Amino acid sequence: MKRIVTLQDISCVGRCSITVALPVISAMGVECAILPTAVLSTHTMFKHFTCKDLSDQIEPISQVWEEEQISFDGIYTGYLASEEQCSQVVRFFDRFGTEDNLILVDPAMADNGKLYAGFKDSFPQAMAQVCAKADIILPNLTEACLMTGTPYQTEYDPSYIHQLLEKLLALGCKTAALTGVSYQTDQLGVAYLTREGKEFSYFTRKCPVSYHGTGDLYSSTVLGGLMRGLNLGDALALAADFVVECIEATSRSKAARWYGVEFESQIPKLCSMVEQHLTV
Repeated sequence: MKRIVTLQDISCVGRCSITVALPVISAMGVECAILPTAVLSTHTMFKHFTCKDLSDQIEPISQVWEEEQISFDGIYTGYLASEEQCSQVVRFFDRFGTEDNLILVDPAMADNGKLYAGFKDSFPQAMAQVCAKADIILPNLTEACLMTGTPYQTEYDPSYIHQLLEKLLALGCKTAALTGVSYQTDQLGVAYLTREGKEFSYFTRKCPVSYHGTGDLYSSTVLGGLMRGLNLGDALALAADFVVECIEATSRSKAARWYGVEFESQIPKLCSMVEQHLTV
């Protein structure tokens, strides 16, 4: 069984970050270790929340793992709370990254043309240094524009997306996959470009509603698929289809919570979808 480690925060209630990554990746048949960067009572969309920064625990935990000769088949980062944590994660990559394992970075920091609350304007450049060390990065359009200094546009053509992917590769990563790509009003998808020039895109139906945490759900599913042996295109497509299933299930549910997507009820379907991809 493959083992990955994810470095991001824990929102004790809220269906995001580690509380999404751990159950989803585990359900896909992959061991999921965690290195929490912070503990929050709820995610920050709640009116009130507490937050305990765990930056001072990253180094001692890493040191113990190194002494115990613990290794990982994959390293996955999501929301990082500060530029200091970005630097710590870069050092973690240097410590535990190998030629044989996979580093996937979801630079979760912005959406809809602007940074999340609490981030300084200098933060995207710190995150760009994290992305430079990655095998695969999964930014949305806003995050990609902020890291590359590209004007954010809501209307664009394939050449704009291709140029943006080239700029992302110039940061240093091996493969850039851009999420939230849409050329038609009823479609939403992902496009990627590798250093070797391989291009791929996949689109699914665009849902009329949205929920918090779908980005974390998407990245976690992609990594789980890769660890199970799917190629990147299939893993990206699997994740897109699963997120749509979860959004639509949430919109139908009378018990749906406002603060996150209802992925738990769809985990059996995810397991079935994985097996279908593996048998094709």
